[in-house]
This record gives sequence, structure tokens and C-alpha cells, in this order.
Amino acid sequence: MSVFDKVKDKAEQLVGEAKEKLGQATDNRDLENSGKKDQVAGQAKETGHDLRDKAAGVVHDAQDKFSGRG
Repeated sequence: MSVFDKVKDKAEQLVGEAKEKLGQATDNRDLENSGKKDQVAGQAKETGHDLRDKAAGVVHDAQDKFSGRG
């Protein structure tokens, strides 16, 4: 995962956390739920990027093994 993607995913989670807390403090359920949604979306994207990177690593390792480099 690129550093930019990781920062973007974490930022989405942090914004979501802030929205959730603000929603709780102001008794605004819509804002609170929107914050929760943002957090879950950021976590899902981060997990997806991590899985993609792991899969790319496995493919690279397999290519090295079959080409005699590993």
C-alpha cells in the first residue's frame, strides 16, 4: 500500500471518530452514525489495501521461486 493510501485511510478513520464524538456530545444521532460509518469505511479500505499488498508479495515470492531467484 502506498503511504498516501495509508494516510488517507487513517485520516478517514480519525475524521469518523471526531464526528462520532461530536455527535454524541451534541446528541446528534445522524452525525454520530455518519462518524461510525466513516470509521468502518476507513478500516475496510485499510484492510483491503493490506490484503492486496500481501497478495502481491505472495505472487512476487512465487515468481522469484520459479525463476530461480529465490
